[in-house]
Amino acid sequence: MNAPQAAADSYEIAPGMHALPHGVLWCASTRTLIVADAHLAYEDVIGGALPLWSTAECVATLAIAVAQRGARELVFLGDAIHGSAMSQGAAREVARALAALRERCDVIAIAGNHEGRTRGVDVLGATVEGLERDGWLLTHGDVAKPAYRCVVGHLHPSLSLDGGTAVPAFLGDRRLIVVPAFTPYSSGLDALSSACALAIATLGGVAADLTVVAADGQRVYPFGRLGDLKTALRAQRGGGGRSRFHVRHLRSDR
Repeated sequence: MNAPQAAADSYEIAPGMHALPHGVLWCASTRTLIVADAHLAYEDVIGGALPLWSTAECVATLAIAVAQRGARELVFLGDAIHGSAMSQGAAREVARALAALRERCDVIAIAGNHEGRTRGVDVLGATVEGLERDGWLLTHGDVAKPAYRCVVGHLHPSLSLDGGTAVPAFLGDRRLIVVPAFTPYSSGLDALSSACALAIATLGGVAADLTVVAADGQRVYPFGRLGDLKTALRAQRGGGGRSRFHVRHLRSDR
């Protein structure tokens, strides 16, 4: 499981837990799709004069994934919305989008730091702080719970091999899985960086031991252990240099 492999439609990053395109995680035993950091209504919350195109696009992608997998439920792993202080029009659009998903499967929203004190209830309806599926604790990840096998979001891990564009990336092993950000606005946290290693350590993990799986809209790309990838890249570059990331808008939470 730790060796680099060819691109595929899915990759089992831990027993029963499969990395899918678009940065979606699939828990096979419970037929649960898990998506982190969608940041719906981002354009409205930041006060920009932009259409809420990302909300419709995210929901359409998730509806396809639900149909393809025959999912029983969809879990938003925190930060489903960019913030609760949005316009009434944006709130209605998010509510309609979630209602469309609820016609296809159960939808559960775990509250993240962007839901704030209200936990997003006015927009999302009832939210939860965490839940368990197949022996894994699903939580946002802004509060460490190292005693559990955890699936978290929050960190927005990304990977780039000098291509100039960051690609969302899963990080995981049998004890910890970090799901990449689903929002198209995230620049990502460099999975090869010391900042990422420190964040993983706060969750009780060792970054070098985690398998890294990049994901675009069509395939997933297993690169093996993060520590081995870092060593290989260092050797390729003669011991210097670092991955370059295409910075878009939304910084990772850390």
